[in-house]
Amino acid sequence: MTIISMNEDMLKKFGKYSIFTGFLLIFVGITGAVVPEMMSLETAVFIAAFMLIGGFFWAAHTFKYARSSVMDWLKPLILIVVGGMVLFSPEQGIAALGLFLSFYLMMDAFSSFSIAQAHYPSKSWGWMFVNGIMSVLLAILFLVGWPQTSLWLVGLFVAISLFFDGLALVIIGWTAKDI
Repeated sequence: MTIISMNEDMLKKFGKYSIFTGFLLIFVGITGAVVPEMMSLETAVFIAAFMLIGGFFWAAHTFKYARSSVMDWLKPLILIVVGGMVLFSPEQGIAALGLFLSFYLMMDAFSSFSIAQAHYPSKSWGWMFVNGIMSVLLAILFLVGWPQTSLWLVGLFVAISLFFDGLALVIIGWTAKDI
């Protein structure tokens, strides 16, 4: 069996539900883009829930294995406190997430500019430079009206990401049907 046939087999298995899943993700993405504040709220609650769950797991582990170590209690305490704060005050959690995304986008821009400079004068360096400019613009978009802009931008970013995830799955699913 060659690598190509294994990829085709995998693609056939992958394609069974990818079109359906893709359309669901496209629907969720479009819905989130229409009501980005709701998508931001759902994102904050989702993150908070996972932080709380993770914090309780860490606390159980610490209780069992390092009960007397104050430093070992730090991680579960932070997860539980921050998760609870985001859950009970999601607007501030969304604002913090917006600030974090802005910082990430600035670092991403710096990285893109560095890669573009390293690849200059090859043909593709310009795409990486444009990517860096887009990251800077998106970061500025977050910062200009922060924290108010975070309330809809976080949701819009998640919605756009889900839309394109769904689109990719639909395309892969249709491609799998042709094999």
